[in-house]
Amino acid sequence: MIDLDTQAIIGKIPGSDVHGIAVDRDLGRGFISATDRGSVTIFDLKTLAVIDKVAVGEDPNAIFYDHKTKRVFMIDRGSKRVSAIDPKTDKVVGTVENLGGRTEHAVSDNTGHLFLNMQSLGTLLRIDAQALKVTDTWKLAPCEQPSSMDMDRAHQRVFIGCRSGVMTVVDGTTGRIVTTQPIGRGVDAAEFDPDRGLVYFSTGGDGAMWVFHEDSPDKYTLVETVKTQAGARTMAIDRKTGRAFLSVGEFGPPQTPAPGRKQLRGAMVAGSFSVLVFGE
Repeated sequence: MIDLDTQAIIGKIPGSDVHGIAVDRDLGRGFISATDRGSVTIFDLKTLAVIDKVAVGEDPNAIFYDHKTKRVFMIDRGSKRVSAIDPKTDKVVGTVENLGGRTEHAVSDNTGHLFLNMQSLGTLLRIDAQALKVTDTWKLAPCEQPSSMDMDRAHQRVFIGCRSGVMTVVDGTTGRIVTTQPIGRGVDAAEFDPDRGLVYFSTGGDGAMWVFHEDSPDKYTLVETVKTQAGARTMAIDRKTGRAFLSVGEFGPPQTPAPGRKQLRGAMVAGSFSVLVFGE
């Protein structure tokens, strides 16, 4: 945990192979998705002590808190499902099963809908957050391998970073593709700052952060392409100061894959993990 005002490390939460973190401020709890035994780790926001672990699937990935249903939603790539967790009881209260492809990032509009990228299928799902049912499936071409996602909730615009090298804006009410613009390779995170009207995409393949301005809900202008560092993909925006935080590390030679498997990234070099900080 980092204090965003002082940029000092103020605590650490034990865990491994972490993918995402969700926060329920009302309950004072945080939720971490981790491939470590396919679980969600629940911790206390004040003490950072681990409270519990909830088994959810084979490969937990995206995770977020939905203010409408007051549930924590976890997206599982391995089990191809969405799990809804009651943060008061730490129990899975429902799932969306058999999604049929590789799931990726997701977001809630906080009014009753979830949006989920199906990376291997090139589609966007709209899901009823209460009934836990897929209500719409929208094709995203020319976007291929949709990955990162955030949303302008006031105007119902979904921002998607595509591994094929484009950013895509989708109308969250109709599925209409509003616009696409080129970005770099290896996108893994997207963030929207509603006060500044800025949309950010981090692309680790070329070590860059792409910043667009939302001129209107249907018009977007590239403001700047900021050089970061190769592999800097995970990103967070401090909406108070406008600073961007990107985590990065150095890695050794790629691992030899098992027969029929894709090549794996090498092990991280000990002591190389760092957080890059960019101002406006």
